[in-house]
Amino acid sequence: MATDQDHIDEQLAQLLDELTQRMQKGEVVDLDTVVQEHPHLAADLKEVWGAVMLADAVALNLSVTQPGPDEQPMPEKLSQLQLPIRFGDYELLEEIGRGGMGVVYRARQVSLNRIVAVKMILKAQLASEDELSRFLAEAESAARLSHPGIVPVYEVGQRDGRYYFSMKYIEGETLSQRLARGPMPAKEAAQMMRIVASAVHEAHQHGILHRDLKPSNILIDKTGSPVVTDFGLAKQVTSDVDSITRSGAILGTPAFMAPEQASGDRGAVGVRSDVYGLGTILFAMLTGQPPFQGRTPVDVLLKVLEQDPPFPHHVNPRCDRDLEMITLRCMQKPTDLRYPNAQSLCDDFEAYLNDEAISARSGQFLQVFSRLFRETHNAQVLENWGLLWMWHSLVLLICCLATQYLQWNQDGHRWHYIAIWTVISGIWAACFWYLRRRMGPVTFVERQIAHVWGAGLIGVACLFPIEWLLGLAPLELSPLLAIISGMIFLIKGGILTGWFYFQALALFACSIPMAIYPDAAHILFGIVSAGSFFIPGLQYYRQRLRVRREVVARTGSTFAE
Repeated sequence: MATDQDHIDEQLAQLLDELTQRMQKGEVVDLDTVVQEHPHLAADLKEVWGAVMLADAVALNLSVTQPGPDEQPMPEKLSQLQLPIRFGDYELLEEIGRGGMGVVYRARQVSLNRIVAVKMILKAQLASEDELSRFLAEAESAARLSHPGIVPVYEVGQRDGRYYFSMKYIEGETLSQRLARGPMPAKEAAQMMRIVASAVHEAHQHGILHRDLKPSNILIDKTGSPVVTDFGLAKQVTSDVDSITRSGAILGTPAFMAPEQASGDRGAVGVRSDVYGLGTILFAMLTGQPPFQGRTPVDVLLKVLEQDPPFPHHVNPRCDRDLEMITLRCMQKPTDLRYPNAQSLCDDFEAYLNDEAISARSGQFLQVFSRLFRETHNAQVLENWGLLWMWHSLVLLICCLATQYLQWNQDGHRWHYIAIWTVISGIWAACFWYLRRRMGPVTFVERQIAHVWGAGLIGVACLFPIEWLLGLAPLELSPLLAIISGMIFLIKGGILTGWFYFQALALFACSIPMAIYPDAAHILFGIVSAGSFFIPGLQYYRQRLRVRREVVARTGSTFAE
């Protein structure tokens, strides 16, 4: 029985077919107008239209062949096909899959008398000749791959205005269909992933990145063996890392996409990006669900960029811990913490299946120590805070000097100090947040940092009533200013970069001379705390300028500061 989603998918396919037919006739298609006319298809249409335009790249460089005397003309709409029907050298027998980009048929290749799969691509236009040439090169490379774990592409062509490619027919199901029944046993998952990782490594050896590894692109034949398919987003590379920042495109499926792909205009995509994709597949095999989920693709992308994946055993308590270690190593945000290549990952699966020690469990002291001081994937947000932190260091230094001035003049009015550290600081905090919001959307991790900072301000403000309740003179608890600030930087070190541990240590140490020399406590605190904000602020402000210059040089566009 057809579901509502089946009807929506069919309507979407028919609409895309109509739009591409109009473009084939030379008509201009206004996507915004089409979306207004079909609001229930708006989200899906916007999502697949770019992919349809990309798929058309093959068509523009292929010769058109005329139907033979024994062939039937293709109907205008694919939904009107009366199967079986002759299509060039293929006899289309039955439809086995349908999506936004086209339809897949089980077919018989007449000249070789073999069963194949034929996917028809909808007609579209592609403006960039550079993108066209790269796409054609990618298609040719995918067709040259030969590995038992990769579905071979036989032919790419065009006939009757229909653009298609043929490939080996795999009788079975996709991995996503298998996972719909629940997580897989550990040994079965490891055996499958060993084959998949080996196949991906073979593609890498031929200079091809897959870039869209996910369960729906893994087919399982009747013997239970997996094969990798759909190299539609494959890219040729000549080194371990190949930047896609020239186009700024974000290609792939959000839930299974590496962070450097999700970042689009910043990331360097290489073989370790496919290693990350293999890790997401293993996560799904162990838990029965993707590592990241959200209401919209944008929500998922933000999680990929900002959050670490959950531990598989938190989702599935019976998850094998060795395979969990392999998964987490594949899905590290810093690329250098992942497996260096798919073959190393394949070797770990081999070791696991042979009950040997896996490399993912190795953690030498120097490696662990060095990771303490590396930037996390969240550190990128500091580029938005650099200039503001430099201003914050100035405000902080002014507050400290004003406090020291009042103390030297033996000002005993507690409210004067409260005005400096609550009213002035509160006004500046509001201005700081307003200026940050003007720079663009505030990310999840920035909200976390803001809450930590706000907690510090509240802690400082609480010192004055505590002094009053304890019957202490103003500023007797001043050394706690350094303790509170040190705690803030300690938390930032865990969230952002381990280099903030040094600022935390400096502030903790500063509390001791503040207690010994109370008459100079706020000068000491002002110098250390202002420096703790100014130095990283200057560093990340310069980094932001450098990134902007690189983007301008790459795209020729300009930016307002």
